[in-house]
Amino acid sequence: MRRLLLTTLAALTLSAGAAEAQSRTRLTVYTALENEQLAPFKAAAERAVPGIEIAWVRDSTGVITARLIAERANPRADVIWGLSVFSLLQLEALDMLEPYTPPGAAALRPNFRSPREPMTWTGMDAFVAAICFNRVVAQSRGLPRPATWADLLNPAFRGQVAMPNPASSGTGFLTVAGWMGAMGEARAWDYMTRLHENIQVYTHSGSAPCNNAARGEYAVGLSFDMRSVALRNQGAPIDVIVPTDGVGFDLEATAILRGTRHLEAARRLVDWTVSREANELYGRFYALVAHPDVAPSVQNYPAEFAQRLVNQDFAAIAARREEILREWTRRFDGKSAPRN
Repeated sequence: MRRLLLTTLAALTLSAGAAEAQSRTRLTVYTALENEQLAPFKAAAERAVPGIEIAWVRDSTGVITARLIAERANPRADVIWGLSVFSLLQLEALDMLEPYTPPGAAALRPNFRSPREPMTWTGMDAFVAAICFNRVVAQSRGLPRPATWADLLNPAFRGQVAMPNPASSGTGFLTVAGWMGAMGEARAWDYMTRLHENIQVYTHSGSAPCNNAARGEYAVGLSFDMRSVALRNQGAPIDVIVPTDGVGFDLEATAILRGTRHLEAARRLVDWTVSREANELYGRFYALVAHPDVAPSVQNYPAEFAQRLVNQDFAAIAARREEILREWTRRFDGKSAPRN
């Protein structure tokens, strides 16, 4: 009798679990978040929004953006959570984003909100271009510690610099946009031409150059602030340098895809992504988040970054994104790493 009772209870438990799984709405969420962020973001969202299940589709910014545009006639994503605002503005111009203003969005910083009404996107966090500088490699090669972007033109850095390809990496694109904002377009192209002499490889991931530098493959990896800080906190022999001559920055943001078959569930997820709870989660990974009342908990972050951000017009840059990338590819793509 006891065995029969246990078998019956087990069957009922499995049946209840299956029924719960069937009752949940599976949301396909496209993202360019870092891999280590996917599990905690998914767990927190599914805990806070009962009845949804997140299925991530993750790749670098350029790849995800191109995929979304290619699927425009038959969208496969329901939500975008964690993608460059440059990309979202490009999708907005193609009328691909569902207008929706989540409750609580008014509490976000003004520049972290779509200016449209209803909104088409809401910001999460900001990240900036940074230099990962391997002290051990530099010492062995007699390389000076750079303080500015201009310092990287020193011939001593020949073959010792890795940078993300802006056509596939959001970090690469924000770096290029920052140079244009700080120097003006003509001087920025001249700078990139001269820097190209010292570049060993253009990677297809924004975090890869810093990973390369942390492993000692190169002295310098151009990357973004949070990857640099994370690796330093893990013990990598790198300095995180925010150049004094101005850095580009980008916002990561969230949007609903027009045409989703799960609009109600998508709205419920987006409602949570602007909440204080969600912003506290973002603050574990980023030093600047959308909610002004949330203090990020990142350790060892350079204090001076906010004063070095360039004046950046996101909409104007997004409108010219394809033109800029075509020109960059024409000039510099020969040193890009093979695509997987």
